[in-house]
Amino acid sequence: MHDPHLLLRDGAEAELARRGHVLDRAALSGLTERRARLIAERDKLRAEQNRSARSGIRPDEAERARIQQAKDRLRLVTEEHREVEEGLSTLLSAVPNLPYPQVPDGTEHDPPVVRRTWGEAPGFDFTPRDHLDIGTGLGIVDQVRAAKLSGSRFAVTRGAGARLERALGAFLLDLHTTEHGYTEYGVPHLVNRESMTGTGQLPKFEDDLFLTTAADRDLFLIPTAEVPLVNLYRGETLQEAHLPLAMTAFTSCYRAEAGSYGRDTRGLVRLHQFEKVELVRICHPDRSREELELLVGHAESALRRLGLAHRVVELRAGDLGFAARRTYDIEVWLPGQGTFREISSCSDCGDFQGRRAGIRVRDRDGRKAFAATLNGSALPVGRTLVAILEQYQCADGSVTVPPALVAYTGFSSIAPDGTPQFSSP
Repeated sequence: MHDPHLLLRDGAEAELARRGHVLDRAALSGLTERRARLIAERDKLRAEQNRSARSGIRPDEAERARIQQAKDRLRLVTEEHREVEEGLSTLLSAVPNLPYPQVPDGTEHDPPVVRRTWGEAPGFDFTPRDHLDIGTGLGIVDQVRAAKLSGSRFAVTRGAGARLERALGAFLLDLHTTEHGYTEYGVPHLVNRESMTGTGQLPKFEDDLFLTTAADRDLFLIPTAEVPLVNLYRGETLQEAHLPLAMTAFTSCYRAEAGSYGRDTRGLVRLHQFEKVELVRICHPDRSREELELLVGHAESALRRLGLAHRVVELRAGDLGFAARRTYDIEVWLPGQGTFREISSCSDCGDFQGRRAGIRVRDRDGRKAFAATLNGSALPVGRTLVAILEQYQCADGSVTVPPALVAYTGFSSIAPDGTPQFSSP
C-alpha cells in the first residue's frame, strides 16, 4: 500500500485532488499516529518480558503480578495494533496513485492532449461503413447468435473473421518476442484475491470483475494479463542486474463493465470477453519514465506494421486509471465512426503495484526499493480487427488484409461473400 508518511507530506493532497480524490487526512494522520504509539508500547512490553525471562531470578508474588499485568497489556496492545493496521490498510487501499507533476490537469471531458499522429486517415470515394455493418455483411461477425449463448456484449467470429483474429494474436506475439525482447508466458485466467489486490483491481473495482466460487475458493477471471504477469513476482526481491523484466501474454480478458452501461454497446469495441496481447515491464523505480516511452513505442509499432492511422494522446490527471501515475493512450482512426478511438493504454504505475504486491529490487550496493511496473495493450485483437475492417474496407463490401498479416492468414482479402481470397504462392 501507500506509505502513509508520503501521503501526509505537503502537496500530496493537492496531487490527489488533481485526479478527483479527496484524501481523509485527519483519519490517515490519526491512524498513523496511533500505530506508532502502539508499536512503541508493544516493543517496550516485549523487551521487558525478555529481560525478565533472561534474568534467571525467581520472581516474588508482586513481581509475578506485575509480569501478568504486562502480559495482559501486551495482548490488548497487540489486538489494538492489528485493528489499527486493518483500518489503515482499508483507507490506503482506496487511495489511487499520485500523478506525475508533468501530467496535464483536467478530465476526460477536456480536449485531448495529442502528443503525435501517425499515418493518414484513408480516403474513400464512398460513404464508409462501421465495422459491425461490414462484419455482419461479410458473415464473419455474429452478435445475434452470441447473445443466444451469453447475452449482450459478446461476439462470435466466423470463417475469415476467426482466422483474422488468430492471425493477429500470432503476429503480435511474434513482433514483441522477436523484435522487442519480451518473453512469452502462458498464464492462468483465474486468479485469487491477493493477485487482484496486488495490481489494484481490488478492493475498489470488484463490481467490474467476474467472480467464480468453487471448492470454497474465490477466483476472479482476469480483466487483463497484467494481473497474472505482475503477480508472478509477488513477494519476491529482484536483482537490479536482471532488470528490466519484459513479459507478454495472449489471453482472453473478462470485464463486467459495471460502470459503462450505455457506452459503446454497438459492435466489438466494448465486450465482456475479448482477446488481447499484453505487455508488462518491471524495472528499478528510477527507470520507469524511460521504460514508459519504450513501452508506448512497442505498442505503436504494431499499428504501424499494420498500416493503421493513429495518434498518441496523454491522459489528463482526472482521467488516469487507479494504479497509473502517467498514461498514454493510442487511439486508432475509425472512418465508419469518423473519430479516433482508444486501442491501447500504456501506463507507468511507478512503485504503486510494487508496494501492494511486495515486489522489491536490490541494487548493486545491496539497497532495496519497491519495483516499478508498467503495462500496455499491444494490442487488443477485437479492436484491432475493428480498425482493419474500417480502414481497409472497399466499395464492393470486400476488405483488404494488411500486408503484414498475409503470411499469417494465407489470404490477402475477404470477398463480399465472406470467402478468403488466397494469395498466390
